[in-house]
Amino acid sequence: MAGHSFTRVHIPPRKLVVITAPSGAGKSSIVKKLLRHNPELSFSVSCTTREKRDGEVHGEHYYFISVDEFKRKQAANEFVESEEVYPGQFYGTLRTEVERVWNHRKVVLFDIDVKGALNLKKQFGEDCLTIFIAPPSTESLINRLKNRATENEKSLKARIKRSEEELSYADKFDKTVVNKDFDIASMRVKNHITAFLQSATVHVH
Repeated sequence: MAGHSFTRVHIPPRKLVVITAPSGAGKSSIVKKLLRHNPELSFSVSCTTREKRDGEVHGEHYYFISVDEFKRKQAANEFVESEEVYPGQFYGTLRTEVERVWNHRKVVLFDIDVKGALNLKKQFGEDCLTIFIAPPSTESLINRLKNRATENEKSLKARIKRSEEELSYADKFDKTVVNKDFDIASMRVKNHITAFLQSATVHVH
């Protein structure tokens, strides 16, 4: 399926769209497709203290910083949301990132973990759309994580355990999309975003 943009929709100011999922459900691939086809959306680059993976670029995929620097930013209240996702691995969204996107009159698009998504929804309420990407089954999720080959055995077990836990959060989000067929799932996500922006525009007027 070809991508479609939201060009017919007037973009209301200061809106956020959060794509969240257990690790391995395919949210990042959906986010990349949305960004390719929809210039009205702009990606919020998160901070993380984890090691950079092959192919990742500082400032594009994440801001890779030390634990000490992360904690300094936490203490200075520079994050709109932050947490220790795995022991010693912190993730957070900088206030400056959100403001940067809004200053360009675009909609902030997030690709973040489940708890971070809940924190953003709590803060921004109706200005924030949260979409949970669910795998077709727990087994398919575990297989996908194993096939990634980016983890050692210990970190893989931790990731699987967390992903299984995160599946139980599905009903806490505005919308849930099952990622069985990538193109169909992507289109459903896009349709949810379009409806959200159209509704927000009506409220603005």
